[in-house]
Amino acid sequence: MIWGLGKSLQKMGHKVTFLVPEGSTSDFAEVLILNKEADLNSQIPDHIDFVHLNLFPLTPLKKPYLITCHGNVPEKGLLDRNIVFISKNHAERYNGQSFVHNGLNWEDYPAPNLSTAREGYHFLGKADWKVKNLMGAIKIAARNETKLHIIGGKKWTFRNMKRGLFHLFNHNLTFHGLLGDKEKTEIMHSSKGLIFPVNWNEPFGLAIIESMYAGCAVFGTPNGSLPELVTPETGFLGKSVEEIAEAMNTFDYNPKLCHEYAVKNFNSDKMAKEYFKLYEKVLNGEFLNENPIYDPGKNKIHYKI
Repeated sequence: MIWGLGKSLQKMGHKVTFLVPEGSTSDFAEVLILNKEADLNSQIPDHIDFVHLNLFPLTPLKKPYLITCHGNVPEKGLLDRNIVFISKNHAERYNGQSFVHNGLNWEDYPAPNLSTAREGYHFLGKADWKVKNLMGAIKIAARNETKLHIIGGKKWTFRNMKRGLFHLFNHNLTFHGLLGDKEKTEIMHSSKGLIFPVNWNEPFGLAIIESMYAGCAVFGTPNGSLPELVTPETGFLGKSVEEIAEAMNTFDYNPKLCHEYAVKNFNSDKMAKEYFKLYEKVLNGEFLNENPIYDPGKNKIHYKI
């Protein structure tokens, strides 16, 4: 997301500088190496007009800035009024108004084959992260006796052994571990859909738009941002294993429609234009959110399977 944003801003005619950890490179922007021990202000060159942060600074910034909040914030207290959330639901849960949907530079992804035969489904995410609910995805796939490709999780883990031999020797489950964009896209090209029954308020979910780009429908729970991203034509959101599994059997699959929906609505050019409007707002002395108050009462999970 950060790479795509920088590339799109550069295409718009802006000079982009990345302040990032050692080992990072870019073919379109200046790269400065971040010193995590030093004050951030001292590492930002004088010629920089605006700072876009993707983490919370330890000290106040002297230059105009905004902060993209990528996750759910566990701490109680006040949030910076120049925070940008990554979905409307994400913003509302923290009493914020400012949000920009994530977008990706689809030129970096292999072009999908939208006419190929598709069989089975996939799970994409941190499999060892309980809230992503790999177990729920396995239950849904098992109910339909369909194959499930697990991208982002290893087979031989303590958690899987604890779950039982069913997960280790089930011929319908294939664990692929961590994969790059090319490898995971190849798997998704033959998948009918993403099973994504998250048990938390998902702030956005890049797995959703990556899967749609590959021509896959999305089946999940209506938690967090999912109702904003998944339409009736591109997937189904259900409240139980049975409801989701049944929908998968009757869904009208349209890989071309899913692909075009992702390309049109979640691209880095669109995201960059939205962020640039917010840059201008801050430069004009305005705050991005009227209310900086964090309300943990709005973070209740509605559906858990």
